[in-house]
Amino acid sequence: MRRISIGSWAYTIGPYADKPVDFDTVCASLKDLNFDGVELGAFAPHPSPEDHPDADSREALREKLNNLGLGISGLAANLWSEHLIDAPNHDAWLTTFTRNCKFALDLGIHGVRVDTVQGPQVVQAVGAERAMQRVTAAFKDAARVADDHGLYVTWEFEPGFAFNKPTEIQRVLDAVPNDNFGVLYDTSHGHMCAVVGARHNDQPETLSGGQIELIDRLDGRINHIHLIDSDNSCHKDAKGEDETSMHLPFGKGVVDFGPLMQRLKRVDPGHDWWTIDLCFWPDAWEATAACKQWIDKQNSEPA
Repeated sequence: MRRISIGSWAYTIGPYADKPVDFDTVCASLKDLNFDGVELGAFAPHPSPEDHPDADSREALREKLNNLGLGISGLAANLWSEHLIDAPNHDAWLTTFTRNCKFALDLGIHGVRVDTVQGPQVVQAVGAERAMQRVTAAFKDAARVADDHGLYVTWEFEPGFAFNKPTEIQRVLDAVPNDNFGVLYDTSHGHMCAVVGARHNDQPETLSGGQIELIDRLDGRINHIHLIDSDNSCHKDAKGEDETSMHLPFGKGVVDFGPLMQRLKRVDPGHDWWTIDLCFWPDAWEATAACKQWIDKQNSEPA
């Protein structure tokens, strides 16, 4: 049986940016719904390294969650104010990442999520080889810093960020062979990257075997799993342009979860967490209970 969490960012960004649900309310609700934990989006208004700057404040937060019987399945670091691909070096990015590693360690969190920060279009501006070199150099340093803190790094590939083709994902992994570095496999992003070919530079690159083929290619390097549906579309940014994958409650999209869940149950990420991700869903708060019921059913069925 897997422990089940949900990403707290679903209640703070996108449609919830102007009406965030406070962290205490989120955690109390998750406890009532029999979640095992929460995955922390470490940015305002939820707990972050900035508003929990010292050991006492972090211990108080950890104790509060312990008293609720909730664990923290991972940490999404706030690195989006940094530049990674079009910057001459990644020093500032690494400094912010290191601060988040210390925060994770103090809270008893074992993994830190990263992405490539900037959209696919920046690769064309910088040049593919230079962009790849900058990303992989940063990820190697992140893996080293995380290892110093006893943590793992999980890279979330997605249409919204550079290097989202199957072969590009594999190339990044090959260039960062560190044991504590891997990919976060999100079933909506997996669908959009392997089946739809959303926001691929140049020609779209899809796989005839869809998500199952992509998981087969990545198995052994998948160290975190997010579960959610897809309807073949991207969330729109403020200008109405495609940004990243839509994350729909289970059953509202087109993903064939039967064989997909059977395959994912054979993936060993190195821990026992599955995380629901309702990022950008306009009614995430209302959809949470139904998503938990769906995942509980999946969790109870044999592999």
